[in-house]
Amino acid sequence: MLLASAALVALGVLAAPAEAGRQARQDPGAAAGGLGLQLLDIPVARVEDPRARAYIVDHVTPGMTIKRRVEVSNSSPKTQRVELYSGAANIEQNTFTVTDGRGGNELSRWTRLATKLIDLAPGAKQAVEVTIAVPDAASRGERYGAVWAQITSPPGKGGNVLQIHRVGVRVYLDVGPGGEPPTDFRIEGLAVERGTGQWPVLTARVTNTGERALDMTGSMSLANDTETVRAGPFGVTTGVTILPGQQGQVSAPIGQSMPDGVWHAELKLRSGMIERVATGQFSLPLAADSTALEPVSGGGPLLIIVAVLVAVLLAALAWYLVRRRRRARAEYDEDLYV
Repeated sequence: MLLASAALVALGVLAAPAEAGRQARQDPGAAAGGLGLQLLDIPVARVEDPRARAYIVDHVTPGMTIKRRVEVSNSSPKTQRVELYSGAANIEQNTFTVTDGRGGNELSRWTRLATKLIDLAPGAKQAVEVTIAVPDAASRGERYGAVWAQITSPPGKGGNVLQIHRVGVRVYLDVGPGGEPPTDFRIEGLAVERGTGQWPVLTARVTNTGERALDMTGSMSLANDTETVRAGPFGVTTGVTILPGQQGQVSAPIGQSMPDGVWHAELKLRSGMIERVATGQFSLPLAADSTALEPVSGGGPLLIIVAVLVAVLLAALAWYLVRRRRRARAEYDEDLYV
């Protein structure tokens, strides 16, 4: 009896082989078993959107058809037979979650690939067109799915386990009349925790106040109370996807040891072309396992410098006006005695 074992990619990092029944928890990625898949086409309107460079992200009206190309590559030393298909996905517990197998939702049924099977020589690449045709009667809302490339390796000598490798490109397709729904979010509840590793972790609560799903990325920077010592930027842990109206938590591990004292934190978060910033301060060593960040008081040397410059400019302006008034008065007095 042959058994199937799936080796998938999560956000570009090769996942450990998983049982086929666990595939629903895996995520599209970039390379597995020498197989790669990447998006080739970016709409002009989304050229500044980092998500659109990696995923198929679009807004369409009912009855509209869009086309994209993906590139399948084989970096293994042997020819690979690659299957291509579309599958369903959803967002569960702030995680973009793909389902096992083909089809599974409306979006996957609307999606067609120009070819379903290709043979790729070692080092070869091939572009494949993806067509998504939205029916006229499609209801309003955002759908999620994935375009997959998959290879199946036969069992080794004396073995009975099939190795299945697949990589994919996420699809976020919003359907509805008019323009694209807004994307926005709010950052709240900044805190610093001891974390499970060697260094503390900064966390924040993000509320999706827009009408499209968010994929959170970003960074966090630190400066001491006098802004003479800086650290970072430290990357935000990826993989947090938040549905409209829902909340999720992001975290940014402080990736180095920090001297004791007061530290100002600046957290920059982004989803697509929308960026928001939150700030606060905390003290090291931590007094508790989790401490809420306090608002930054004063504003630091930068604001002090700005305030001084403004004061100097105001003083110069006042001096100029007084001098001008005195000159005008002197000229008036001279006219009286001519």
